[in-house]
Amino acid sequence: MIDRIAIVGCGPAGLSAAIALHDAGRQVTLFEQFDQPGPVGSGLMLQPTGLAVLERWGLREAAESLGQRIDGMLGRVAPDGKVVLDINYRVLNTKKQPELYGVAIHRAALFDVLFKAVQARDIPIITGKTICASISVPNRKAANGQNQVQLIEQDGAPIEEHFDLAVDASGARSILAQASGLLRKKTQLNYGALWTTVELNDSSFDPHLLEQRYKAASVMVGVLPCGTLPGEHQKLATLFWSIKGADYAAFEAAGLDAWKQQVIEHWPAVETLLEHIEHTNQLTHATYSHHTLSRPYVPGVIFIGDAAHATSPQLGQGANMALLDAMALANAIECADNSVQAATIYAKARRAHVRFFQAASFLLTPFYQSDSYLLPKLRDTLFEPVSKLPMSDKLVTALGSGLLGNPIKTIDKQLARIKRKHIV
Repeated sequence: MIDRIAIVGCGPAGLSAAIALHDAGRQVTLFEQFDQPGPVGSGLMLQPTGLAVLERWGLREAAESLGQRIDGMLGRVAPDGKVVLDINYRVLNTKKQPELYGVAIHRAALFDVLFKAVQARDIPIITGKTICASISVPNRKAANGQNQVQLIEQDGAPIEEHFDLAVDASGARSILAQASGLLRKKTQLNYGALWTTVELNDSSFDPHLLEQRYKAASVMVGVLPCGTLPGEHQKLATLFWSIKGADYAAFEAAGLDAWKQQVIEHWPAVETLLEHIEHTNQLTHATYSHHTLSRPYVPGVIFIGDAAHATSPQLGQGANMALLDAMALANAIECADNSVQAATIYAKARRAHVRFFQAASFLLTPFYQSDSYLLPKLRDTLFEPVSKLPMSDKLVTALGSGLLGNPIKTIDKQLARIKRKHIV
């Protein structure tokens, strides 16, 4: 029986897993390396998949009240305005499944929703604990001899309490994942981004649209309306700008005014948004890596979220993948007698969806963020004729929304099949 579960990390993946596992009747303890849990970053997209998971936990309404409904994503080439990205959720609406859309939300707002849900469930959070290893320990109370797992802190001190299972949700820089031996290859992406949050008072921007402007693939500037912060009423937007990691020092040396001028040259309409930025410390420099563990578990530990599969945010799937992971994990544990069975069931439930979107992100990102000369030329030449092909709009939107492959239905079907066949 898997009853006591430790979760490492209080980001969206960790908080989501805590909620899902608690609601499945498990005793959960969260471990966080910082003294005070909190969000990192700016806005993100909750796709229909992520919203559906939140709805199962009774949290969709709270997230939508803070976020901003997004009906599409539109990317144009600067300066001529040629469309090279066009995702419209409405093309997927049917009589049986109407009103598909995304919700853009500030990370602080999503954190607030998930954190309050954890607090409402009285899930304990132990802060100031950097977990770097785990060891298997005998469980003398178990009749079947199943071992438990003990977590080890960075200074070598063991966590006194033992658990039936540990869940690593500590993100792309997970110490446990790096030590697992499952990391096939970690690719540090050349391009990252400068992110900031600004007040959205300009009617030049459609509040229901994520917009981007490109110059080849080396320049990308985007505006994502992202709702409000908890307890506030000011509408916000996330502004982001592609930047190579190697060019960040040059950005700092050139100064804020030089950067602003560069952004305005590519998209003049953002000038009113840039007025809110007065210091470089208002900009967060984010770097990205791409990796997928060969399998998302080792004995006693299951990896979820970016700890198991990290990639570029180009497809906007990160938080949604974490929510799906949490849902699949809770289902797997409900079906399993021990941690080995749970890990196997969880891995099978998420394998196809994770691998597909990891591959899609890896292949598509260079068309929008890279130094390539050929790829953006192909993008600019082929997007319009390809978009006119039958069903192409539905396929592109299903990919951009994370609905391709219907991951929630896949997870539910697996759970029903296991219960029906009494496999475990």
